[in-house]
Amino acid sequence: MAWRSPNIEVKTPMQLRLMRDAGLILASALDTVTAGAKLGVTTAELNELFAEQITEAGATSNFLGYHGFPASICASVNEQVVHGIPDDRPLQDGDIVSIDGGTIIEGWHADSARTVLLGETDPVDAELSRVTEAAMWCGIAAMATASRVGEIGDAIDDYVSAHSGTSFGIIEDFTGHGIGSAMHMAPDVLNYRSRSRGPKLQPGMALAIEPLLVRGSIATTTLDDGWTVVTQDKKRAAHWEHSVALHADGIWVLTAADGGTAGLAPFGVTPTPLG
Repeated sequence: MAWRSPNIEVKTPMQLRLMRDAGLILASALDTVTAGAKLGVTTAELNELFAEQITEAGATSNFLGYHGFPASICASVNEQVVHGIPDDRPLQDGDIVSIDGGTIIEGWHADSARTVLLGETDPVDAELSRVTEAAMWCGIAAMATASRVGEIGDAIDDYVSAHSGTSFGIIEDFTGHGIGSAMHMAPDVLNYRSRSRGPKLQPGMALAIEPLLVRGSIATTTLDDGWTVVTQDKKRAAHWEHSVALHADGIWVLTAADGGTAGLAPFGVTPTPLG
């Protein structure tokens, strides 16, 4: 049985392997959906594609019905930061789209997000997505050696500050989180430096690490639909996320097909498969 200490769920190796099963299905579905994100396609169509993919693989969505959320993915376009509801607007030349999805296998969850750019790409949008993705991997790399959760946010913040040719803002209102027998669990995983060191990391923990960066101000507003979060200045946003397990022999990225090997290589970190 999983146990919590205090309020933090610590998984058994078998439970982490079930999360890996969910993560592999999610990774494959996101591969298909991001490949299908083309000019003229609607985010509603991408949502249907995702739902078909995970259903055929034997998983269920942890987004659909979550506090009433009406879709299986969040599709956040341009100034939409997170929690965008898929709709019938065709994707257009120059759009930047963040696709966030999750799966469940036998009660165990996975959560991951990617950002894609369409058509004639604004170089600053491309850099925004690149820095966001690299910051995520920097946070994951920090998890491999950190003693406390807060060190992940320190690493993300330091990377963005050092590697952003244009000054990008790190959204503070939305953070990473623990994941396991539920999608959102303790602890919060900040994407920025804080006075709080956070709880100790220990084998059996699993975290969703997900920086959200914007081209302008970090001030946001939630639209009348109750879900879609947008930047107040209408500047664009990017979102990358992986679910990561810490186990007795190291870390393993549950939602990456290769366990994080390629993404962690630039940081000199080698992930270790689950036993």
